[in-house]
Amino acid sequence: MNSSLFFNRSTLLRLLSVTLAFMATLSSCREILEPPPVDLLVDELVLNEASDVEAVRLGLYNAFRGIGAPLVIAGSFTADFIQHNGTFTVYNELGNKQITATNAAAERYWGSIYSTIYIANFIEERIATVPGVTEATKKQVLAEARFLRGFVNFLGAHTFGGIPRVTTTTIATNRNIPRATREDILNSVLADYNAALPDLPNTNANKTLAKTFATKNAVRAALARYYLYQKDWVQAEKLASEIIATGLQTMPTDIATVFFQEVDDETIFEVAYANNSSDDPGTSTFSLNDVLRGRREVIPANTFILTMLEPNAGERRQTISFDPTRQRGRDNGWSVVKYGSPDEANNNITIFRLAEQYLIRAEARAQQGRIVGTNGAQADINVLRQRAKAPNASLTTQADALLTIEKERVYELSFEGHRWYDLKRTNRIQTVMAAFSPNWNEKFTLWPIPQSEIQRNDALKGSQNPGY
Repeated sequence: MNSSLFFNRSTLLRLLSVTLAFMATLSSCREILEPPPVDLLVDELVLNEASDVEAVRLGLYNAFRGIGAPLVIAGSFTADFIQHNGTFTVYNELGNKQITATNAAAERYWGSIYSTIYIANFIEERIATVPGVTEATKKQVLAEARFLRGFVNFLGAHTFGGIPRVTTTTIATNRNIPRATREDILNSVLADYNAALPDLPNTNANKTLAKTFATKNAVRAALARYYLYQKDWVQAEKLASEIIATGLQTMPTDIATVFFQEVDDETIFEVAYANNSSDDPGTSTFSLNDVLRGRREVIPANTFILTMLEPNAGERRQTISFDPTRQRGRDNGWSVVKYGSPDEANNNITIFRLAEQYLIRAEARAQQGRIVGTNGAQADINVLRQRAKAPNASLTTQADALLTIEKERVYELSFEGHRWYDLKRTNRIQTVMAAFSPNWNEKFTLWPIPQSEIQRNDALKGSQNPGY
């Protein structure tokens, strides 16, 4: 039984246990989303009447929240940001660049991708026929499902390469699905984004919750990142500019607001958690707070620390802190403090924020040869430098601009899940990682397909990524 491509009772129990504080209403829907302990059939997820819609919609976001910590771990721990400092195998493999097909973070990432896809598919199959629901609501919920399905498929393609393209909730089909090509997955991503964009709102009414549900700017941000990775510089610049021009997100003058508060004006879309929920980055198995600050399984790499102490990082260096009492053995005394804990304010994980859009636009402009001037890369970089109270950039050549942007992404977006993906898409990964670790191998440009999935799905047998 492939537990990631269709649900059983334990999967749904896990999803329901990670509800947000504002989701108290889900307690009345427990029978809807917790079927008997057998393979979940489509009819056991209820979407038959208007009152079912919100429960299934929240179930979709519950599933998506499982992506948060694995995304940060993949993007930040696989690359040159960390060194291992603890005892857990999952982080030892990542820190020492020896990841295996049994790595628990890879299993969690894969499972969260397909949990999200399953509920999105269920919504797509059923929402149109639910009576008593306005057409506007049907369109918005379907658009949310398509957006989240597109985004997790995007992550899957850039993390694992070609992955199974799951388009149904039919168990017989989902038991035996081979890998699609990376290109096929990415084509489906673009189709989902374009289908979702027209039917999502510009904003959500509740400011506290507004960032946790999809909006038009969330889709535009996903599209801007999509086109950046595809090296379509014109479209990447266009989408980033559209987001900036809406004025719906603004740049707080105090960058600590963005890093350390749950509600800020810059965030476009984030994964939100209730304190003590089972996937909260302050308390869960893959707790970013515990991994980075409590147990300190990983600590900032020495090279990363030196980068963040550079003058050009400005106030963005406050995302790391030093405690000399921790210096012993291989412990350098530094910690990443970007994520909170149950007794601190910010446990949320940012997916898209405005600063990334300036960096996307800067890179797209530099790639098109526009370096200086009001429509050049330098202007966008300096928006972020000025906010961080760092010296303005003064660029001369395209090569200089691109390396400056790469460094700027480290200052601004560190431990938000970008670095490994950035190095891959810019073809810089071999140069950077070979210098960073003697254990680096080209195979690590992709994560392994989890061995547990290969054992469950006959169609995956013999199709592991090279080198694993």
